[in-house]
Amino acid sequence: MIKNIQTSLLNISYRDDGPVDAPVILLLHGWPDDSSTWDAIIPILNGEGFRTIAPTLRGFGATKFLSVDTPRTGNTAMLVLDAIEMLDALGVKQFSVAGHDWGSNMTEMLAIGWPDRIARIAMLSTPPRLGGLPKPPFWHAKLQWYHWFQATKSGEQAVREDPKGFARILWETWSPQGWFDDATFNKVAASFENPDWLDVTLHSYRARWSEVEPDPTSKWLHDKVNATKVLELPTIFFQGELDGVNPPKATEKIGEKFTGPFERIIVPGVGHFPTREAPIEVAQRLVRHFHSADLTP
Repeated sequence: MIKNIQTSLLNISYRDDGPVDAPVILLLHGWPDDSSTWDAIIPILNGEGFRTIAPTLRGFGATKFLSVDTPRTGNTAMLVLDAIEMLDALGVKQFSVAGHDWGSNMTEMLAIGWPDRIARIAMLSTPPRLGGLPKPPFWHAKLQWYHWFQATKSGEQAVREDPKGFARILWETWSPQGWFDDATFNKVAASFENPDWLDVTLHSYRARWSEVEPDPTSKWLHDKVNATKVLELPTIFFQGELDGVNPPKATEKIGEKFTGPFERIIVPGVGHFPTREAPIEVAQRLVRHFHSADLTP
């Protein structure tokens, strides 16, 4: 069910499904995507006795800033603070988290910032930034061309002129050819019509490489992530075998960052969007993982 809730900065659009008194799983979408990435997974989790909460991130879809004076920042820690404020407003104290792409890094930040509230996490497609975001080797930097493109004035102008075309190129190259149809992309791309989508996007990518400063409100959380080398809580990581931006080679050693139970799941034939390309398999693995958690709403 689509709902809205007001926080100090935003009117957040979110899905809230399943029994209200059931254990909560927070579902965080990535970029360029929206919360509909979880649509085929949510009913399975609900059917297994979980309540799912899937917000639309700032700058996407129907989530709106309350004031024109609020900086349109998009660094990961600000997205995390949005999520925590939303959960506090909903009265959710304990939960687990699954996040894809941007949501993957949000997930680890939540675990670092609020370890007493989170039992288990699942990260999809984007590796952790524990200990700080390392400079990529040249082969990986080549795949991340869109990061550097957005950091230039010419690149910014090009993306502003055709944001949906920019997003579509990434959908076409991050996963095997033919994995989506026009109707699916066009439905999701409507979320990019939010007037703040591009400013949030540009700040997100520029801030991660120190081209701009993160929102000062969130600096403490970035500092905490940079200072944290490992996580102990049970974690699973989904890796698409054919991911065109973060291929298996980029995540071979991420298990070293987790001292508790950890599993890296290679999803065969799948690219960067396992939530859309293999939702049944993802949902089944999430069910097994989160059923082992002790979650009191």
